[in-house]
Amino acid sequence: MNVFSKLTIMVFLTAAMVGLAPLASSAAEDKKNGADTYRLLNLFGDVFERVRAEYVETPTDEELIEAAITGMLTSLDPHSSYMNSKSFRDMQVNTRGEFGGLGIQVTMEAGFVKVISPIDDTPAHRAGVEAGDFITHLDGKPVQGLTLSQAVDRMRGKVGSDIKLTIRRKDVADPFDVSITRAVIKITSVRSRVEGKVGYVRITSFNEQTDKGLEKAMAKFDGELGDDLIGVVLDLRNNPGGLLDQAVKVSDAFLDRGEIVSTRSKKPEDTQRYNAKTGDLAKGLPVVVLINGGSASASEIVAGALQDHRRAIILGTKSFGKGSVQTIMPLSGHGAMRLTTARYYTPSGRSIQAKGIDPDIVVEPAKVEKITTRQRTREADLHGALDNPDGKDGDKAPAKAPDAAAEPDADKAKPKADKTPDDYQLARALDLLRGLSLYADSLSKRTN
Repeated sequence: MNVFSKLTIMVFLTAAMVGLAPLASSAAEDKKNGADTYRLLNLFGDVFERVRAEYVETPTDEELIEAAITGMLTSLDPHSSYMNSKSFRDMQVNTRGEFGGLGIQVTMEAGFVKVISPIDDTPAHRAGVEAGDFITHLDGKPVQGLTLSQAVDRMRGKVGSDIKLTIRRKDVADPFDVSITRAVIKITSVRSRVEGKVGYVRITSFNEQTDKGLEKAMAKFDGELGDDLIGVVLDLRNNPGGLLDQAVKVSDAFLDRGEIVSTRSKKPEDTQRYNAKTGDLAKGLPVVVLINGGSASASEIVAGALQDHRRAIILGTKSFGKGSVQTIMPLSGHGAMRLTTARYYTPSGRSIQAKGIDPDIVVEPAKVEKITTRQRTREADLHGALDNPDGKDGDKAPAKAPDAAAEPDADKAKPKADKTPDDYQLARALDLLRGLSLYADSLSKRTN
């Protein structure tokens, strides 16, 4: 390396260090960092020069510098990272709600790719990938040694092409392979439907479309049910988060006043507080929020705000516990860096970093099945049993149903009972809202 090249690298890195210097937490640290800066930059320059001169292959200067920046950022926490120009463009597309890939939100843990959550109706979701899964290999090649950005780049590819993920899952003894076909991922951020007299809203992620989608859903409930609407279920399960401003708007949609969330960085003067404006789209009706271990970041902001204001009942299982804020800082001509710049706090002052939101009512996922029991003899079946004093015959035990194998079409003419909902947590949320509605009606009748 000539003197000019080495000097250029030193100037570049010195500028970066000076830009970060104001973030030091104390005057003593500033002094120590200042004294050590040039010695450490000399060390970096020496290593850089030796790698260029003696490494068995010939990496480009750009590759070495990007790798150094990546290492610096990823050593801070799992969510800080460097994005080259392509990754930065992909990220911008992601927040608009359409991109190519598998359909999973991931982080890095213990050297493996950890699934925060699969996105609804995407190839990964349909293939059975679950929140909490660890991806250990991609097409048979280990992910250890890769950065998160590198792993994500390998998972992306030509639409229609296949990739094999090797997955380790809690409570499953051996790792297993899952083959997934890449596709264009179009995220419908908000989905809704009516469940009896309850409005059900599913938010899969917080992107630029979320607040508008929620407004449309609430307007649909009003149009279909009007005054018959008894409450709203807001489903944030497996929602990995997204844009902070959208989390604030969704929370505000159900709050009339008060703080929604605050973000606190290293400097006290940089604290930001976000407050609700007048107007509750649910008009004061009960709200149940569903969360689980795949509910992260923006989802936790919403759940925490509604819980602290006692505006909603939080039901499900503990959330993921990502209570940090990342700022995207474009780097002119060199993509951008994602840097953790603050922690966020719920209105009561709780930091949920690495703790998560505890639900008000814990409901584990479960499968409800009807248990077939042997028909027991009843009093009316006993020989010489006394008659009912009202003069009516006692109920006789029903005749045993014919063998289904003998008469396969015997029940075709009978109306079938409603199926028990497969979603046990949602079923409990609906039961809760119906119970609250009955209780409110009972109180109203007593008052009148």
